[in-house]
Amino acid sequence: MKIGCCCPLEQAEIAQAAGFDYLECPLVSLRAEEDDATFAPVLGQYRAAALPVWAFNIFLPGDLKVVGPHLESARIHRYVKTALARAQLVGAQLIVFGSGRSRMIPPDFPRTQAIAQLVEFLHRVADEAAINNMTVVLEPLNRKESNVLNSVPEAVELARLVKRLPIRVLADFYHMDEENEPLSHIREYQDWLAHIHVADTGRLAPGTGQYPYAIFAEELRQINYQGRVSVECSWGDFAAEGGPAVRFLRGVLG
Repeated sequence: MKIGCCCPLEQAEIAQAAGFDYLECPLVSLRAEEDDATFAPVLGQYRAAALPVWAFNIFLPGDLKVVGPHLESARIHRYVKTALARAQLVGAQLIVFGSGRSRMIPPDFPRTQAIAQLVEFLHRVADEAAINNMTVVLEPLNRKESNVLNSVPEAVELARLVKRLPIRVLADFYHMDEENEPLSHIREYQDWLAHIHVADTGRLAPGTGQYPYAIFAEELRQINYQGRVSVECSWGDFAAEGGPAVRFLRGVLG
């Protein structure tokens, strides 16, 4: 099991010193709406990073909506095509679709229509993911961050509607805790899980709070989970807290 850190590329050396195996960086940092000349130095920085970038999160810019009455279809298509191709050049293999603002269902907008829009968007994503040998995971977010896809079962339901191999699901310990979601969903929906996010009480570093890590770890052991686990938390002092967080996770996850 590999342990990674959700952080910007600028913190790669701190993450390496802490003992992380890889980085999960914002996909928006690849500047997919700008030309190749602008991207070239960014690609150079990623390829020279102290740690490999095996995953990306923050899929969409906040103003690029994929749900609602006024979608910029051409812009969405261009962004997805360019962003996934650039992620592949960096060496990533997995993209997280959280992007709560982009998928928020507007007031009075029909939920059935919103789900249909998400399905259409994810088909487009799956097309590009297949071309670039990527997996895209749906991230359930708590209700303070999104009003759709708030649990693992709901994300799996959408993935089943899309029914495309590149579209899988993520389990995020923080969001599951915020929603009082049973950790047993990890086992129940294991066939769809392709990525894990972790934090601890207050969304702080793993090992600093009261999250039931023993139960969480046992759920992962029960399904023989061998994928990646990314820490997505708020750091007080990353340089001081990163190492203990990695050591805690290696100890509890085995």
